[in-house]
Amino acid sequence: MKRTISCLAIALGLVSCNLDLLPQDAIAPETFFKTENDLQLYTNSFYNALPGAEDVYNEDVDNVVKTSLRDELRGTRVVPTSGGGWSWGTLRNINYFLANSNKCPDPKAVAKYNGLARFFRAYFYFGMVKRFGDVPWYSQPIESNNEEMLTKARDPRAMVMDSVMADLDYAIANLGNARQVNTVTKWTALALKSRIALYEGTFRKYHPEYNLPNADKFLDECIAASDELMKNSGYTIYKATPQTAYQKLFASDNAIAEEVILARDFSDESQVYHNLNYYTMTASYGRPGLEKRLVNSYLMADGSRFTDIQGYDTMQFFEEVQNRDPRLSQTIRTPGYTRIGETTRLVPEFGATVTGYQLIKFVSEPKWDTFNKDITDMPIFRYAEVLLNFAEAKAERGTLTQADLDRSIKLIRDRVGMPTIHMADANAKPDPYQAEMYPQLKGANKGVLLEIRRERRVELVMENFFRWDDIIRWKEGQLLTRPFKGMYFPGPGNFDLDKDGKVDLVIYEGTKPTVPGAQILKLGSEISLENGNKGGNIVINGHINKSWNEARDYLYPLPTQEILLNPNLTQNPNWK
Repeated sequence: MKRTISCLAIALGLVSCNLDLLPQDAIAPETFFKTENDLQLYTNSFYNALPGAEDVYNEDVDNVVKTSLRDELRGTRVVPTSGGGWSWGTLRNINYFLANSNKCPDPKAVAKYNGLARFFRAYFYFGMVKRFGDVPWYSQPIESNNEEMLTKARDPRAMVMDSVMADLDYAIANLGNARQVNTVTKWTALALKSRIALYEGTFRKYHPEYNLPNADKFLDECIAASDELMKNSGYTIYKATPQTAYQKLFASDNAIAEEVILARDFSDESQVYHNLNYYTMTASYGRPGLEKRLVNSYLMADGSRFTDIQGYDTMQFFEEVQNRDPRLSQTIRTPGYTRIGETTRLVPEFGATVTGYQLIKFVSEPKWDTFNKDITDMPIFRYAEVLLNFAEAKAERGTLTQADLDRSIKLIRDRVGMPTIHMADANAKPDPYQAEMYPQLKGANKGVLLEIRRERRVELVMENFFRWDDIIRWKEGQLLTRPFKGMYFPGPGNFDLDKDGKVDLVIYEGTKPTVPGAQILKLGSEISLENGNKGGNIVINGHINKSWNEARDYLYPLPTQEILLNPNLTQNPNWK
């Protein structure tokens, strides 16, 4: 079912950018909220709070690199005058519904749609807490004469998150058991609870500076929610041929409902589109490409570590992508790649990818390549994430067993024919390449947690900005200050990227050569290597300084205008 903003939603004042008051011209609640259809019509508008397509695929932290850098990576965020995410219109609409839904005489319908509203209130507050930490908790719409609520101080994060969990528990108890890929159900609420509880539990564990209690309680909540979904929902990992299953999952016009719990629906019939194909194949959107450290993190097909191979860091493209985890060749163009439904073999196009590792995840048939004309559905929650959450929470709690890995990570790896994680081996010999990236990680389960983090990064790349959230909750902002790199080249020369006997790429100095059919890039201007004409990895944005303030940057600042209007609000630490 497609979700759109209705005329009723507009009439009820659903478009807002601040803590709006009840609109005086709203449809009177005494004449509305009388039937289940009224409740459904109103709550349909809540779906607009879910991520749009670009919010799903458009990540640009340290997994996917572009020609430009976000302010968060450059360290150039400033305190905004207004806006900055301090927006409460969505919450006001939810609370207005909850204050009036009981006018419907059907108690089952009221409970169901209240469950939906409280799901979205939990979703809203999770976003606000991630961004700002302590925030005011509002469970009722605010009247214009309620000075106390209008000038409310920030409530403690611990109190807000307890309220979020209570909302989710209500949603889980009152939403239907049916699996519906475009509708929030009990299973969606359990998946959200799994996500939120893992985030909050690990944030509290790795951020002692905030003095937040009960990290283990949230990890246990994650384990319980994930376990219930794993045992009772009927969701599975989508499987087909190991060499295509992962790619097909994301290139499907209609979300594959055996794994996707909730998705954004796009269709040609309804003329609802996004821009994914165009985004990955033109220079207009920053030429996105995988970053070198992520490419290095993909295991070999036999489960061994690529970074244990002598000389891995100077391997050229063809050699480095051989016999790797099949998800690598289903995420980027590798030798032999063809578009879906076509037979022409394609190499990476450097005009469309700044690192050389050109994205193909979500890329569908060429007929959808036109600007803003793509229709692949966008997953917001899928079963693989729940399995990853379960394994990580168990490992963080110290209760993980090999049996737990076999009912979680193993299922994900079985999709592409990869060996599972062996807990004892991982803990006995932690991967030094991964360990260097995550210095905060310590303890007896360090090795297996490193492998779970690897798995999470590989499986969830390009989805829902998971990587940003993971870096924040693990307190590893230092990762964002490292140089971003791409393919390795030994210096200027002619390169046959797929070893078919034809030159695909020329990197030159001096006079531009003529090589029919080849991409031609000038060293130092159109492509930069670490050591100039002596070669090295492609360097992206090497001239731009990146910084991270450990005492400040894990939270965003509140807008100055809001602090001036409400003297009871305080600014986040070290933002001036």
